Amino acid sequence: MSDPVLAFKNAAIFQREQLILKDVSLSIDRGEFVYLIGKTGSGKSSLMKTLYGDIPLTEGEGHIVGFDLKQLKEREIPYLRRKLGVVFQDFKLLNERSVNENLLFVLKATGWNDKAQMTNQIHKVLTKVGMGDQGHRFPHQLSGGEQQRIAIARALLNDPELIIADEPTGNLDPQTSIEVMEVLQEIHQSGRTILMATHDYALLLKYPSKTLKCEGQKIFEVIQKIV
Repeated sequence: MSDPVLAFKNAAIFQREQLILKDVSLSIDRGEFVYLIGKTGSGKSSLMKTLYGDIPLTEGEGHIVGFDLKQLKEREIPYLRRKLGVVFQDFKLLNERSVNENLLFVLKATGWNDKAQMTNQIHKVLTKVGMGDQGHRFPHQLSGGEQQRIAIARALLNDPELIIADEPTGNLDPQTSIEVMEVLQEIHQSGRTILMATHDYALLLKYPSKTLKCEGQKIFEVIQKIV
């Protein structure tokens, strides 16, 4: 049995001095697809931010892709984020740059410098999300669903050990949500580990998988019957 990609034990998550989640104990193994659900304000985003180093872990234990979150130093955060692929609800694309330039920006920022390798990697991830011929276009020329596909491609650039998707279908209509979900499912089936926060229970019913729920300052696994 390999080590989990993500494991928390008796952790507490704070936003400044405010306790958001307590007694957090969970683990995600390599190759799992896990949903994180819960009402707005239940702590989903705070947990996500803790995973990629935006909120420090000060209480309990937390390990993610080989990093100890409690011991994580400021200068280590970029190295942690290279091993994670993060997909946001609002895409976070640079509007004044083409799709290719958006992806190139990330590669350069994370230490790539071989031009041929960068071009090849960009083509590879765009093809994987069905956007292989769209690199010349700008974000404003793309639909919401297409922009989210680009955001997923960006998350794949550094071959991440874990993809964290924070409400990736939150700004999309139901049909586009399913299209984006299909992309995530394909990526998962190729062996990726994915943690996806969502409030779209229709997706959970259509693509059932392990589900964690934030409620009453706790996180617990729920059996697939969504209430």
